[in-house]
Amino acid sequence: MLKNLTEVKKEKARVFQVLLLNNDASQEVEVQEAENIDFLRVQKHLKHGGSVFITSKRSQKLTLPKKKARNKKDARRVTAFDFNRV
Repeated sequence: MLKNLTEVKKEKARVFQVLLLNNDASQEVEVQEAENIDFLRVQKHLKHGGSVFITSKRSQKLTLPKKKARNKKDARRVTAFDFNRV
């Protein structure tokens, strides 16, 4: 019973970002954040020639690859020569 309650608490409401881009001379961008997407507004914006980009706030968190510690065995010495004049 408690396990089910903790799982529900961990699950947060998903927040969407809707970017409405105007494809005219102004090139204005309107950003809306909400739990629900107003598809009627999106459809109206698209009919007027605009562009729409929809994303989830949760999906923006990117994990960066961890840097591996280099060993001396992996290190290499490189000697380079540039012969542009003789």
